[in-house]
Amino acid sequence: MRFEFAAPQRILFGTGTRVEVPEEAYKLGGHPFVVYDQQTIADPLLKQFAPTGISPLPHCIKGEPTVSSVCEAVRGARAGNCDLVIGIGGGSVLDTGKVVAALLTNEGNLIDYLEIVGAGCTLEKASAPYIAIPTTAGTGSEVTRNAVIAVPEKQIKVSLRSPYMLPRLAIVDPELTYSLPPEITAATGMDALTQCIEPFVCNSPNPLVDSVCRDGIRRAVRSLWKACTNGKDSRAREDLALASLFGGLALANAKLGAVHGLAGVLGGMYPAPHGAVCARLLPFVMDANLCALRKRERNSPVLERYAEVAILLTGNALARIDDGARWVLGLTRSLNIPALGVYGVKKDDFPVIVAQAQKASSMKGNTIILTEEELTDILEKAI
Repeated sequence: MRFEFAAPQRILFGTGTRVEVPEEAYKLGGHPFVVYDQQTIADPLLKQFAPTGISPLPHCIKGEPTVSSVCEAVRGARAGNCDLVIGIGGGSVLDTGKVVAALLTNEGNLIDYLEIVGAGCTLEKASAPYIAIPTTAGTGSEVTRNAVIAVPEKQIKVSLRSPYMLPRLAIVDPELTYSLPPEITAATGMDALTQCIEPFVCNSPNPLVDSVCRDGIRRAVRSLWKACTNGKDSRAREDLALASLFGGLALANAKLGAVHGLAGVLGGMYPAPHGAVCARLLPFVMDANLCALRKRERNSPVLERYAEVAILLTGNALARIDDGARWVLGLTRSLNIPALGVYGVKKDDFPVIVAQAQKASSMKGNTIILTEEELTDILEKAI
């Protein structure tokens, strides 16, 4: 057996840990570049620096990171001679911060390092110190080594990835998620659940990943509905923050699957929130994988893993293997997860979506290679 498990140098988890940011930043640099998306969350953080003598350079971003918005952030950090990056926000903020930290120490432009649309060069130097502080519980970006960037003119999303991009420090304070509205809590929470399920049943399992996935699934199952109905339920918010953290650790050290393979393409083509798309696709992908395994790989050990997932999801030791997908579908309905058609997805686009998804890096980790017909059927059910 051989496996790898990579993570940030340090992870601080717990309610109130955000107050430790100035002290931790002081250890890593003297001029931080602070990327954020919500002024109401950024202002208290910036004020904490007043007694330290450190003057952060704030930079607000809106929406998902694009090549142009990330380049603007990089120019600002370079012009300000910043030596440390702090990202406080959702996955878009944290991914932007990762790229800024990487390009503070590596020469050239962003396009030089991007796959598909750029030269795909490799980062040669370790990133500048980066502190990642999530304000949603879904992406797990605070512990991953890649950043997803939209290229609107080509209607795709691409990744910049490198072991050097792991944050130096992840500070996960569940209290920062208390103000999330139910629809965002539901979508990001379902993303976290997906990122615990897909690595568990991927084609390259990892025993350490398996452990965090099992616990992440349990926590998401018992607390997702509670957090959506009572945003200030401290235990539920803590569970979802941990599930998100575990999902991030899982995808950073194993692989994902068809849910993310399709979701990445859909997110590039339509104005669709990533978490909501993953939520809508998850039960149909689970069902498609089970059907394909039974047809073509009846002795696959992954079937036992899907059986375990069904037990973890339902809490029923006697659950049957198909109960997992049914349970997820019922959860998405109770959380009012919208169909893909709401975002403008059309059946005429299915051939393009499927063709691009088949080439996606996430799809390469799927339990079994799904045919064009099987992927189309998933989209048919999800639209």
